[in-house]
Amino acid sequence: MNNSLRLPPLALYIHLPWCLKKCPYCDFNSHEFTGVFPEQDYTRALIEDLQQETDFIQGRPLQSIFFGGGTPSLFSADSIQKILEQSNKLIPFAENIEITLEANPGTFEQNKFSGFRQAGINRLSIGIQSFSRQHLSQLGRVHDDREALRAAEIAHKAGFENFNLDLMFGLPGQTSAQAMQDLRTAVDCQPTHLSWYQLTIEPNTLFYRKPPSLPPASRIETMQDAGIELLNDAGFKRYEVSAFSKSAKESRHNLNYWRFGDYLGIGAGAHGKITLPQHQAIYRTRKSRQPRAYLDPQALYRADHSPIPEAELPLEFMMNALRLTNGIDLQLFEERTGLPAERIQDTLLALRTQGLLHSDRIAATDKGLNLLNSVLQAFMD
Repeated sequence: MNNSLRLPPLALYIHLPWCLKKCPYCDFNSHEFTGVFPEQDYTRALIEDLQQETDFIQGRPLQSIFFGGGTPSLFSADSIQKILEQSNKLIPFAENIEITLEANPGTFEQNKFSGFRQAGINRLSIGIQSFSRQHLSQLGRVHDDREALRAAEIAHKAGFENFNLDLMFGLPGQTSAQAMQDLRTAVDCQPTHLSWYQLTIEPNTLFYRKPPSLPPASRIETMQDAGIELLNDAGFKRYEVSAFSKSAKESRHNLNYWRFGDYLGIGAGAHGKITLPQHQAIYRTRKSRQPRAYLDPQALYRADHSPIPEAELPLEFMMNALRLTNGIDLQLFEERTGLPAERIQDTLLALRTQGLLHSDRIAATDKGLNLLNSVLQAFMD
């Protein structure tokens, strides 16, 4: 490394691991609960966890907070408010901080979501996945098409002017027309942001053990091209591989990830990334995956901290930055990795010669986005 390593902006990820039902495609750290989950104990553990992370703050305010899961909307507004109040005592919040809560349509009640808004949540990410009753059933979702529409309606009524809808395409037996109908319905719900991504079969999921019949690659490509055009016509700009937003409504939390910013990760299985310029090092953090182990007061949370080897930094950086349609510049690469730009110049030239990167910035062309895994392989040491 050279002395170009700089402290990036700081965000906070909070993992709330419980859900009503584990979906067959889900490989996230989520756990079905039966009966009552230990909400108060877990809330207390989160605050203690964050207290142990304060050395990593290094004078920076939080730019964003993201409650992910699991199903964070299972928690009460009182618990969410307590977590936010205690977090703000430990770390100053930026004046315009973005605070997002993931929500399942099957958990929507207007009073509860009005409570979330009053607690300080100013953005929702609603896991719709599809507006088709048939496809929701195939995906093992606990909500139906009516509850999906009702969730967006309640979000508006509860005062959320900024919310995302999560949608999937390439579902079992899905036609291009059905995928476009999902998108049109989503646009009619008037969100400010849409995450639209292809269903993939991941290891350690029910779908991996019992694979469903998915549409052929040619149909998925047709869906993607038509969907991007439909969303563009509706005023949603594609700013990341799977993310589309209205003007100035990009997910600031996710942009921090893609720009290789820092983030604290608290909660069972949460990951973090921390830059320590004084040590010329960048660390990954990881907390105990199982909620029971995380809640064990003897475990002291539980944490594993490991430096990212210098040889892996170009790939780590590009795995994030090249998801952005506008890309980044070389100065950001130097500031966020501490490596000289010369380290990747030959690789950039080779990829530009192949038409996979733009010539004026570090950004994938349309061809490069379609072959992103191949592009990233070029940065492997």
